[in-house]
Amino acid sequence: MLEKLREEVYRANMELPERGLVVYTWGNVSGIDRESGLVVIKPSGVEYDELKPSNLVIVDLNNNIVEGDMNPSSDTKTHVELYKSFPAVGGIVHTHSAHAVGWAQAGRDIPSYGTTHADYFYGPVPCTRNLTSQEVESDYELNTGKVIVETFNARKLDPIAVPGVICRSHGPFTWGKNAAQAVYHAVVLEEVAKMAMFTATIDPMTPPAPQYIFDKHYLRKHGANAYYGQKN
Repeated sequence: MLEKLREEVYRANMELPERGLVVYTWGNVSGIDRESGLVVIKPSGVEYDELKPSNLVIVDLNNNIVEGDMNPSSDTKTHVELYKSFPAVGGIVHTHSAHAVGWAQAGRDIPSYGTTHADYFYGPVPCTRNLTSQEVESDYELNTGKVIVETFNARKLDPIAVPGVICRSHGPFTWGKNAAQAVYHAVVLEEVAKMAMFTATIDPMTPPAPQYIFDKHYLRKHGANAYYGQKN
């Protein structure tokens, strides 16, 4: 079932250690087939050198296992909640990459200091609030997804223009049109988190980049009249 998507999600998961985004089993990638409403996701706690396309798990949008002999990622409910709330998203990544986690543990948005950031995230990468003790105890992973959606709704953010978030005291989630793009955004988020940390260390009073510079860099790549890259 969903062999092509299995292969895509497998390759995306394997890219996480290759890019230095995960240690041991600290990460997961999923992808969704929108036609069937089924999600392919990494099994929980499986080492990357033991991972195969065949042991990925397929779940539906009610978090029921449809195919697979292993438990799906412990973060599955978070992934599913994001797929349900962000219909343009086709792939999701969660890691504990160090620089992004640093900002999450500080409870701070990743500031939009410069053009590298602007090329991919249209504004600061938002940091969610902490979950309440009741939210943690009742359904931690589901409520992690809900607090991400709450943050985007409260700030009126477009999840396509801002394809990632950092969860307070936890770490980053990124997404994209498919699993490969979600991993790409995870790599970019970690790099801009590192750059922002350097900037804030050199001068804690550094302001964000001017909006007109930010607009130029984001829109030349993603706007209606984008001209970055090749047409074919």
